[in-house]
Formats: sequence, structure tokens, C-alpha cells
Amino acid sequence: MRDVEKTIGNMIDKMKLTILSYIDSEGFPVSKAMLAPREREGIKTFWFSTNTSSNKVKFFRENPKASIYFVDKRFFRGISLSETVEVLEDAELKERIWQTGDTMYYHEGVTDPDYCVLKFTTIKGRYYSNFKSEDFTV
Repeated sequence: MRDVEKTIGNMIDKMKLTILSYIDSEGFPVSKAMLAPREREGIKTFWFSTNTSSNKVKFFRENPKASIYFVDKRFFRGISLSETVEVLEDAELKERIWQTGDTMYYHEGVTDPDYCVLKFTTIKGRYYSNFKSEDFTV
């Protein structure tokens, strides 16, 4: 790839679904479908909204190692990004990524104690396209 960030960023922006993986308390990987990131800074940092009471939050507090995967099934290509997740409950950040309709998930609104933000920070990735894979660092 000539421009990793541009190629991958353009693909990510078209995806509506993300697969987020974490490690459970027994050391097994668990994968969970998530809505697309609410925000991103290049391909280094991504913010997702989620329920504070979810298993993934519980396990991220114990072990922050994670990966996210974006798949473009139309062109059979994908991107896997790896590193860590921080669970954040900062009011300003929660307000920043809040979207109309979020009360469907967080009934008490932006101040709902069951609403938090996952900040995913990438260190490395792997891009698959045209029957080839390419590793990269961020």
C-alpha cells in the first residue's frame, strides 16, 4: 500500500459494523459485533460507545488487550488492528460522541451510568486484499 492511513481510513469510513475482540477471565478470545466507531483519529485511535455493564467492559478493565476487525465483504478485503482499550466515563467525551437515538441503548440519556466510551489505540495492523496480506505498524 502506498498510503496505509488513507487506504484503510477510507475503507473504515464505509463500514457500518466492527468486530471487537477481547480476552475473557479464562484467557479465551471473545468477539463481539459493534456499531462503527463514533470517531477516529487516523487509524491510530477509535472511540466506541457501549454499556458500562457489558462483559467486554468488565474484561477490558482486567485486560486491555484488544483487536478490531473491519470487513468489506463486497470486495473480500479486511483490516485487523491490535493494541489496547481504555474504558472512559468522562462526561465531556460522552457528550462529544453522543448521537441522536442513543437513548435506545442508554435510557437515561448522556448521563446514564450504563453509558461509557471505549478508546481503542492501535499499534499494529494487518490488511488483506486480493489474496494477499500486508502487516503494518501505526
